[in-house]
Amino acid sequence: QISPLYFCLISQPNSRPKGVISGAMPPLKRAFDLTTKQEEVVVSSTIFAAFIASLWGGSLNNTFGRRIAVLFSASVFTFGSLMLSIAWNYSSLIFGRVVVGIGIGVASLTTPMYVAEIATPSMRGTLVTVNGLLICFGQFSAGMVDGLFETFDENDGWRFMLGLAAIPSVLMFIGFLYLPESPRWLAMAGKSGEALDVLRTFRDTDREAQEEMVEIMDSLATDVSMEDEDIDSRSGSNVSIEMSGNVGLTGSGTKKSSFSQIFDMLSDAPTRRALFLGCGLMVLQQLSGINTVMYYAASIYEMSQFNEKTAIWLSGFTSLAQVLGVGMSIRLVERKGRRTLVLTSLFFVTLSLCGLGLSFYLARISSSQVEAINDEQCFSQPAKVWDGVTANCYDCVQIDGCGFCAGVCAAGNDIGPFDDGVCNFNKGDEWIFGACENRYGYMSVFFMVAYLLSFGIGMGPLPWTINSEIYPLTHRSRAVSLSTATNWIGNLVVSSTFLTIASPSILTTYGAFWLYTALAFLGWCWLYCVMPETKGLSLEEIELLFRKDEDTSVEDLVAERETFIT
Repeated sequence: QISPLYFCLISQPNSRPKGVISGAMPPLKRAFDLTTKQEEVVVSSTIFAAFIASLWGGSLNNTFGRRIAVLFSASVFTFGSLMLSIAWNYSSLIFGRVVVGIGIGVASLTTPMYVAEIATPSMRGTLVTVNGLLICFGQFSAGMVDGLFETFDENDGWRFMLGLAAIPSVLMFIGFLYLPESPRWLAMAGKSGEALDVLRTFRDTDREAQEEMVEIMDSLATDVSMEDEDIDSRSGSNVSIEMSGNVGLTGSGTKKSSFSQIFDMLSDAPTRRALFLGCGLMVLQQLSGINTVMYYAASIYEMSQFNEKTAIWLSGFTSLAQVLGVGMSIRLVERKGRRTLVLTSLFFVTLSLCGLGLSFYLARISSSQVEAINDEQCFSQPAKVWDGVTANCYDCVQIDGCGFCAGVCAAGNDIGPFDDGVCNFNKGDEWIFGACENRYGYMSVFFMVAYLLSFGIGMGPLPWTINSEIYPLTHRSRAVSLSTATNWIGNLVVSSTFLTIASPSILTTYGAFWLYTALAFLGWCWLYCVMPETKGLSLEEIELLFRKDEDTSVEDLVAERETFIT
């Protein structure tokens, strides 16, 4: 059995940056006087680094194994977290975020793959989803830490928010020193004896371990044979299994370059189909807006007219909804299956995104009407999907340097209007600069919770689960690397553009969420048509789901494997 502590070790470092940056962004904005574009760079620099690292991480996994890759990512992550805690200017902040991103990129592709390769088929979906659950719990705990430090140290609390991530990454490093290498990587590296020893540790009986070892080597032999155009012409081929020793398993006996291996992977039709599904799932996960919500939750609540401190606490507490959703997924994934949970999850994600957009639209049209405009700068703002004319309090406070008081939109700052005649404070007039009264604010909270709960049930953990199990062993590291990189590039595009497209000058906040609604709906239609069920199948059996009549027939493949075993 795999210790729950192990899952904590592999999950927490990957989760803290997502959870902590949401609450840390408002104080970072104050500390470094960040512009909107700089805020997006702070978030997207980590994502871009993770994207690059995930591309390179496939080669790292293939060459050195899953265990070494995780140890490397933990070391890099620790260094980056400590750098962030002592950041002294904008450039050093970005440097620390980039270093952290490298650690995240390698860990994000390695840990689900490691769990999938070491788990039994009946527990694989549950265990990979537990990994997702603890990532979500890490995001929730990071949100709580953000709230505490914002409450007790408004000036330097962000240093502790970002620096404390070094603690779980150190624990992750120590924990993996005592964990074995993936048995499937060991078999691929020609170390069948060590692979069998690992399987005996994690399987109930020695017979079960030996049968799985034969299945692994059988799959490897089939994959190797299919890389050559003419199996009979391979004079240098040699496939042998010795349960007490090591394995010799080669094609032509020549080690292929990374480019050749990628070409072989993309040339194999079943693997290509699996990649299309896996990468598509990853893109859809991002285009449905999850990391917009995770990175900018506090900013979204501020857009809903909550004050900064309330927004930070709300961003932390609402992330608990995703924890509950993933918890439900753990109980249902092996009962209802991956396909059912993903489609159900995405359906309710679509409804929640539509509701979020509606809550922002209602907040705008229901805010107090502007009866007079005191300064020309507050009269209008650039806009693409509306006229840009200031009509209510919501429009007024979104213009830099403008506030609202007693029906008047006027220039001012957080202290008050520049024109003393705008507000009569003796009569109880209130100067509003930044957040208007919003009777629909808690509607935004409701749909945010519904979104995170729905996302956690399927679209959060299951794309990682599915990608860890649908690829052939010989291509798995590079295929998971490519799908993970696709996830990070989608993450980068969404997170680096959200504040821009949600601005009044582009789509507005409600327009941005309705865009995500449309993308999620189109994604649901696509997945309904192409996504198979993988529940209860071994990794080797799942390979057969992506074969078609024009490929090597399933019957021939099965016959070849049975002949090999005999």
